[in-house]
Amino acid sequence: MGKYENETRELLTLVGGKENIAAVSHCMTRMRFVLNDPAKADVAKIEAMKVVKGSFTQSGQFQVIIGNTVSDFYNDFTMVAGIEGVSKESVKQAAKKNQNVLQRVITALAEIFTPLIPAIITGGLILGFRNCIDSMYLFENGTKTLCDISQFWTGIDSFLWLIGEAVFHMLPVGICWSVTKKMGTTQMLGIVLGLTLVSGQLLNAYAVATTAAADIPVWNFGYFKVNMIGYQAQVLPAILAAFTLVYLEKFFRKITPQVVSMIVVPFCSLLLAVMAAHFVLGPIGWKVGSAISSAVYAGITGSFKVLFGAVFGFIYAPLVITGLHHMSNAIDLQLIADYGGTMLWPMIALSNIAQGSAVLGMMVLQRKNTQAQEVNVPAGISCYMGVTEPAIFGVNLKYGFPFVCGMIGSACAAVLCVATGTTANAIGVGGLPGILSIQTKYMGTFALAMVVAGIVSFMLTVLVGKKKLSEKEKGNDTKEETLEKVTYQAVEAEDSKTELKAFLKGNVIPLSEVGDGVFSEGVMGEGLAIIPENDILYAPADAIVAAVMKDSRHACGLVLDNGMELLLHIGIDTVEMQGDGFEYLIEKGQEVKAGTPLIRFSRQKIKEAGYSDVTVCVIADGADEKTVHFHTGIYAQENKTVIIEVE
Repeated sequence: MGKYENETRELLTLVGGKENIAAVSHCMTRMRFVLNDPAKADVAKIEAMKVVKGSFTQSGQFQVIIGNTVSDFYNDFTMVAGIEGVSKESVKQAAKKNQNVLQRVITALAEIFTPLIPAIITGGLILGFRNCIDSMYLFENGTKTLCDISQFWTGIDSFLWLIGEAVFHMLPVGICWSVTKKMGTTQMLGIVLGLTLVSGQLLNAYAVATTAAADIPVWNFGYFKVNMIGYQAQVLPAILAAFTLVYLEKFFRKITPQVVSMIVVPFCSLLLAVMAAHFVLGPIGWKVGSAISSAVYAGITGSFKVLFGAVFGFIYAPLVITGLHHMSNAIDLQLIADYGGTMLWPMIALSNIAQGSAVLGMMVLQRKNTQAQEVNVPAGISCYMGVTEPAIFGVNLKYGFPFVCGMIGSACAAVLCVATGTTANAIGVGGLPGILSIQTKYMGTFALAMVVAGIVSFMLTVLVGKKKLSEKEKGNDTKEETLEKVTYQAVEAEDSKTELKAFLKGNVIPLSEVGDGVFSEGVMGEGLAIIPENDILYAPADAIVAAVMKDSRHACGLVLDNGMELLLHIGIDTVEMQGDGFEYLIEKGQEVKAGTPLIRFSRQKIKEAGYSDVTVCVIADGADEKTVHFHTGIYAQENKTVIIEVE
């Protein structure tokens, strides 16, 4: 029996026994359980186990963080439990049983829109920039725009619309591709289906409202007629059509003999899906989508709009934690298609600013706490730039009251936002840069709402924090600890020093800026990360390869000569890519030197899959009795720059 026999028996009991396990798998650091009854798991006792570094539940999976040795732990667990592990995809599918209908819908929407977000944000920024040059009357006594007085900027304005149109008018193409990618069917068929929804042969969706019924072109089949209407920027028609294509392809693939499947399956699937899209699903999806956007629009503009804004502004940050906020993407895009803008998205940007301002309050309160500031400062900056996870998970939720103060500030700003009818042209970067996506005439009111979100959240956090935070948390009671640390370092300074060189080329950032709840909060251990500019991961020091992931190939574990264990992890959530774009250049048990290539990976594929390629290096074990210096905020050259020093 393996070295973890006792621990695995204990964990088996604490998760509710073998009969409570529907499926189990593991990634590079975590055991992933799907439990028949999640309530039977004794989370407190599980987290108290010495071998466990933490646990959390996400998307129906109960995940227990073990660390670099999870592979050995997993093998011992399956042997002790007398069960067979399954693939991570099987666990993911089994986990859906623990989700209600709403959670499944939200998960599906998130998986569909996540790969599209970079393009949508880019389009939003471009439309915002075009606002500044073609709609802001700043010249000749406020009578002309930059485009009015300059042919160069007129040309820029016209050229940039090429990208804006591709992002928003052609959105159904991206949606259909994303659905087929998520469902594992032929992505090219999804692209073709999307193109048939936005074809130039059809009446543009934006022109339907101003075109007389008699002038709408039709397909005349003799016995019946079908309107030739396009679905530019429409969300629901594209989703319905894409899922129809997916299930048609799966059906025909199942019943068609293999020798003719290459002809029959794509032909029948695509033809029937296009017919269904234009004859039935498109008109229905258009009406349902318009009904949803009308209901939201009525809430934002109706008699109770102030109440609507207050509630939405207050609850948006908690929605981020649950994942429910992904639904807002589809609603925003439908509002843009139906009303030429969205009043929902500005409140989302204000919520980010409010949470960032709560972190700013914590910076002031903990200005003497150097350790806390290492988390506070980068978390606050990233939040103001639109990335909220480091601020929410690393700071605000940790203390509790800053999170609530941010929610209150967000609610106050949202009230002002809806009261003034502040509208955005498109989804943009959710933070201070969000003002670029606001329609020109509302930029002033949005700026005022930003001030409200910032001041209210900041002041409340400071006032509450003065009473809530202990002197030690503020940094006013650390003399003894500092003295002990200095004395310890002086004693240890005579020992040999281990230097870890950069494992990639790029900017070195602290873990708090990574944006992952597990790594950012130091659950796996202390470390740093690099935003890569090359595609090969190198060994930072002489070591033995202690752990690899045979399926996903996105991470590896190393043991240095001094016994220290390192985890090198490429990207966030890239385990879901199932190894696509990753290639091991080493094998388990191999001895490597500093600079030895470990993993070749495709940054392009990672980004296309909708994941971050930020690469983490964590000291998983063996640093408790050593002084470790992390050099972040620098630009590193692979195999040359020293990024970690261990004394």
